[in-house]
Amino acid sequence: MKRFTAWRRRPWAGYAVVLAALAAIGAIYAGFSPRTDRAEAANAAQAAADLANGRQLYNKNCASCHGPNAEGTKDAKGRPLAPSLIGVGAASVDFQVSTGRMPAMNPGAQMPRKPPIPEFNTNIPTDFHDPAQRARAEQQKAQAEKNLADLRNYIQSLGGGPEVPSAEMVDPQGGDVALGGKLFRTNCAQCHNFVGSGGALTGGKYAPPLSNDNVTPTQIYEAMLTGPQAMPVFNDTTLTPEQKKAIIAYVVQTREEPNPGGNGLGRIGPVAEGLTGWLIGLSMLILAAMWLTAKKPKKLKKS
Repeated sequence: MKRFTAWRRRPWAGYAVVLAALAAIGAIYAGFSPRTDRAEAANAAQAAADLANGRQLYNKNCASCHGPNAEGTKDAKGRPLAPSLIGVGAASVDFQVSTGRMPAMNPGAQMPRKPPIPEFNTNIPTDFHDPAQRARAEQQKAQAEKNLADLRNYIQSLGGGPEVPSAEMVDPQGGDVALGGKLFRTNCAQCHNFVGSGGALTGGKYAPPLSNDNVTPTQIYEAMLTGPQAMPVFNDTTLTPEQKKAIIAYVVQTREEPNPGGNGLGRIGPVAEGLTGWLIGLSMLILAAMWLTAKKPKKLKKS
C-alpha cells in the first residue's frame, strides 16, 4: 500500500493514468469499429451494385427512347419523342412500369395499361402446389421486385423527384371515405366518372377506369403525385397526403360495393338505368305489337 501511495505521488503518475485510459478506450473502439466499417462497406458495395443493375436495365429497356442519359429524345424537326426522365422521381417510374405502360412498344396518343414485361412483372402467381414450381415463381417475383426497385432508384439518383409512397400513406383503412368522395367528385369525376369507371377525352386520350382490382392504392397515389399523360399533377400543396388517402379510401370502397340490380350499367346513376329500362321495355312492346298484328285472323265459318 505504501509503495502504491508513493508511486501515485510521483509527478508522472497522472500522465501514466491518462495514457492507460486512452489505450483502454482505443482497444475497446478497435474491437467494435471493424465490424461497423465492414458493414458500411458492404452496404455501400451493395448499393453500388443495385445502381449498376438499374442503369443496365435502363439501357436495355428505356434508353432507345429516353436517351442514354435519360435526357429525352426529339425527331428531326425538334419535336419531342420521349420526355426527359431527369427529376421525374421514383414514383413516376414505379407507376409507368408496374402498370405495363412502359416500356412502350407502339407510342401513341396514350399508353394503355397492359401486363408488365417479365423483368418487371411483380404479379407472378406463386400459389402452386408443386414446391419446385412455387419456388421458381417466388424467385422470379423477388427478382422482378428487385429489378423494379433498382430501376426506380437509378432514375431517382439522376435528379430526385417524388418518392414511392409508403404502405401507411396508401392504406385505405385509414382514409376518410366521406371526404374522399367530396374530393373525388371535385377533382376527378370530370374525367374518371363519379365512381371511377373512366371516360373519353380529346385527341384520342381517355381517363382509365379505377374500378378494376388491378389498380392498386399505390398506383392511384402515384398517379395523383406525378400526373401521368393527360392527368394533372396533384402535389402535396394541391392535395395533402391525408386527402390523397381519403380519395383512395373512397375509390376502394366504391369498387367493392355490389350492384343490386345485376349489371351496373357504368354505375352512373338513374339516368342510364331509366334510359335502358325505357328502351328495352319500349322495344319489347313494339315487338309484341308487331307479332300480334302479323298474325292473320282465321276466317269465320259460315253457319
